[in-house]
Amino acid sequence: MDFELVKVYTGHSLASMKYYHLILTLAVVVALPTITLAKEKGTGANADVEATIKKIEQELTDSILKSDTAAIEKYLTSDYLGIGPDGATQNKSEFMSDVKSGTLKIESSTISDMKVQVADPDMAVVVYRTTDKGTYKGKDVTGEYRWLDVFVKRGGKWQIAIDQGTQIAKQ
Repeated sequence: MDFELVKVYTGHSLASMKYYHLILTLAVVVALPTITLAKEKGTGANADVEATIKKIEQELTDSILKSDTAAIEKYLTSDYLGIGPDGATQNKSEFMSDVKSGTLKIESSTISDMKVQVADPDMAVVVYRTTDKGTYKGKDVTGEYRWLDVFVKRGGKWQIAIDQGTQIAKQ
């Protein structure tokens, strides 16, 4: 039987096999701190993205509370798709119209339990919870919600491409 590993060492003395083993061990020992440092640097970059996105989420919430569509405009992609807790979908202009007209009127909203998962340098997924007080189309929508937002980075700016909300059942 002829194994590839055996082929590598065929014709080499036991001393040279020990030498290869020593070189391999040293390479691993030297590489591990470098790999760990690279992971930490990546985490730092992710931490920056996470902080930026958390700030955007709070600014968006504040803008909705104030019915400030100019501020909302910059944080939604042109092809934005929103899926409301009722399952209905809205594009960017429909959502902004609801905010501007008062069809969606949120009096208070508190964000909690936010988690940001950076998928790649140009995409992140955010999951968080809100406790809201307000109305939509004249109906009381006060309650707790779980939101999932998909952020994309376009032209150097983070924006929401898709969001989806689900009302949390009262226990």
